[in-house]
Amino acid sequence: MAEVSAALRQAILALPGPIAVFGARGFIGANLIRTLLAVREDCNAVTHPAEVPWRLVQLPARNVLSADVTDRTSLETLFRCHEFRTIFHLASFGDCARPKHADQVYRAQFIGLVNLVEGASKTGFAALVHVGSSSGCEFGSPEPHGNAPLLPNSHYAVSEAASAYLLRYYGAVKNLPAIHLRLPSVYGPFEEPDGFIPTLLSHAARGSYPRLVGPDVTRDFVYVDDAVEVTIAAALHGVRRLPGGSISVTSGTKTTLQEAVQGVRVLCGVKDEPVWGEALNVAEALNDGDGDPAEAQQILGWKARTPFHEGLRRTLAWQSSHGDIAPDAHVDVHLGPVRLSAVIACYKDAQAIPVMHQRLTEVFTSLGVAYEMIFVNDGSPDDTDLVLRDLTARDDHTLAIEHSRNFGSQNALLSGMQAATGDAVVLLDGDLQDPPEVIRAFYEKWREGHDVVYGRRVKREGSALMAICCKVFYQIFRGLSYVPIPIDAGDFALMDRKVVNELLALPETDQFLRGLRAWVGFKQTGVDYFRPKRVYGHSNNGWLRNIWWARKGVFSFTFVPIELLGYAGATMTVFSFLAFIYQIVDVLRRPQAPHGITTIIVLLLLVGSLNVFAIAVVGEYVIRIFEESKRRPKFIRKALRQGGNHFNSAIEIETFLRSRSLKTAAQRPRHERSVDGCEE
Repeated sequence: MAEVSAALRQAILALPGPIAVFGARGFIGANLIRTLLAVREDCNAVTHPAEVPWRLVQLPARNVLSADVTDRTSLETLFRCHEFRTIFHLASFGDCARPKHADQVYRAQFIGLVNLVEGASKTGFAALVHVGSSSGCEFGSPEPHGNAPLLPNSHYAVSEAASAYLLRYYGAVKNLPAIHLRLPSVYGPFEEPDGFIPTLLSHAARGSYPRLVGPDVTRDFVYVDDAVEVTIAAALHGVRRLPGGSISVTSGTKTTLQEAVQGVRVLCGVKDEPVWGEALNVAEALNDGDGDPAEAQQILGWKARTPFHEGLRRTLAWQSSHGDIAPDAHVDVHLGPVRLSAVIACYKDAQAIPVMHQRLTEVFTSLGVAYEMIFVNDGSPDDTDLVLRDLTARDDHTLAIEHSRNFGSQNALLSGMQAATGDAVVLLDGDLQDPPEVIRAFYEKWREGHDVVYGRRVKREGSALMAICCKVFYQIFRGLSYVPIPIDAGDFALMDRKVVNELLALPETDQFLRGLRAWVGFKQTGVDYFRPKRVYGHSNNGWLRNIWWARKGVFSFTFVPIELLGYAGATMTVFSFLAFIYQIVDVLRRPQAPHGITTIIVLLLLVGSLNVFAIAVVGEYVIRIFEESKRRPKFIRKALRQGGNHFNSAIEIETFLRSRSLKTAAQRPRHERSVDGCEE
């Protein structure tokens, strides 16, 4: 919108906030969200999937959220996180001019509206406006008003009719502040490039005309600024004055296509005469139904104020300043992140898993990203499998992997990483000691351009002695390692897809992920967090387990122990030679002096213990060589679950994972994500 009038600004400020515009990727929705954001900041464009369409690329990233209206769980979480008070629903699947599969139309149009209203009802809202179309989508009605009987002529029109009756039920029976608007032929900036007005102006700018239908076909043209104003008026006044009602918006002026072409001809100076007869599409061949402009004026206090010739001039100016829009300009431009994957290693975490699932869902929804949660049941002896079975049945965002036995947390994380399809992957333990809320900080650092963002434990709950020992170990480990290992950093981290790919490509069997994460390099940074104690059950990481982890890290990323043995051997050789010289000299000087056996025993114990220690150190490296030479798989998957699907056989599991990978790869953008996360 070029500028916001004082009256419209006052109306926007009067709307209860926060505000959500569902279907903001569309023509009217994009203009609506831009107008709202020009006045206030608590407005959000909600689009599906997690991508920024071409109409929204210049909006601040914080004001663009992602949600699927056909996914009730996702919507309910979105409303819990944001508690929208004013809701504009313009989401649709195709229209009467672009027929789609019937089931897809009804899911997006009708089921999506049901989910939206039901989800919003749980947190409460002040106004809900559903915006549909009246242009060519139903035959004329003998009663020229919004509540007249509908005679639909397409699946889209049927879904619109059903939506109108649905909102009437919510308004009249459940007393919800909802209203239904049916807009006529709206035109203006950001309209679909193949629409009548954009196509006409585009051809006229080149001195020609597109294919045209009969000159006497009439349209009720409403400029998009006026459509935005009536939508805002419906949220401010309509939901109170006519709850559950339907209003057919009309300008009261019928314009024939011949008049429209003549207006463009004068505006662009086209000399040729138009040729009539062949339709652009079905919609252009239908007349707009009659409507009474007094209805919108009485109930909403609105009437169209932009003359058709003025709207044409503004639209032409916009198209000229933005260049000629190509037919494929409506293809979505992905601005990362497209998708985040959370991989959770689970062992004796049955009680914690539902809490983890809820907190992760809230975090991802608040970030406005597409997401998946991959829970890896690493041979847990409790009822983890039953808990995951219930979660996967209720939430399609959840994938459960079951291992044939316990392979260890490192291999559990690798198993989940292999199945992950996100542009970034977050690794967590299933015991809630890795707080999901820290992912928000991870995400921000990732959007700034870091490839790896790891959690840095600045404080721990639990044993103070254990915390001190861990700090000392990390300090020593960092000094010994041949790569810079972050201090106080565990597996909890967010990694970019390219980092994940490199880790998965490493051939070694016995992997120490936090060390390998540092070894692969890339741009890395840490985020400080407080590590709480385990909420449910008992920790599996006791003293012996932590000593095992220390050994694993040391012998995986340093050669210092075996190098020290070499130095010790060389030192002892020198001392032995000196002792041998001293012994000869002492015998010659004091041939009668007694020489005790104590010295011999001490030397034997020293050399013997050193030999045993040396063999143990060398053995640690030999063990790792032996394990690597076996080339055994790092893990074995027993089953997979997602939604209502349960895959047991190896072929089913492999086929399912491969199809997920191929599907996501096809959807992933080819260009790199931007540094600031807003523009390319």
